[in-house]
Amino acid sequence: QVALVESAGGAVQAGGSLTLSCVASGVNFRDHVLGWFRQAPGKEREFVAAVSRGGGTYYADSVEGRFTVSRDNAKSMVYLQMNSLHSEDTAVYYCAAQFAITPPLTRDEYTYWGQGTQVTISS
Repeated sequence: QVALVESAGGAVQAGGSLTLSCVASGVNFRDHVLGWFRQAPGKEREFVAAVSRGGGTYYADSVEGRFTVSRDNAKSMVYLQMNSLHSEDTAVYYCAAQFAITPPLTRDEYTYWGQGTQVTISS
């Protein structure tokens, strides 16, 4: 059985930083691309960032320059480092995995999903 488990999120002051992590099991981690998505109340789940098998990264315009996605194949983990957070970043964040070389950028192209973790930005 495939499982992806995100670390706990949290509440962060505007301008602050937070790093999320996600550990995968039940898959050949190295053969999968990894993505991060987020969903605010009443909104569709949207793409945030992704990393290829070789470490190439992709970002949504809304987080480019503020977020960094990376992977550690030895630990079967993917990370999302979030800096300069603001209220628009408040959402439930999900990690996802897909057997692919180039990361898909839409949620319907990912097969495996974590349960999500809440990130709340406050002032």
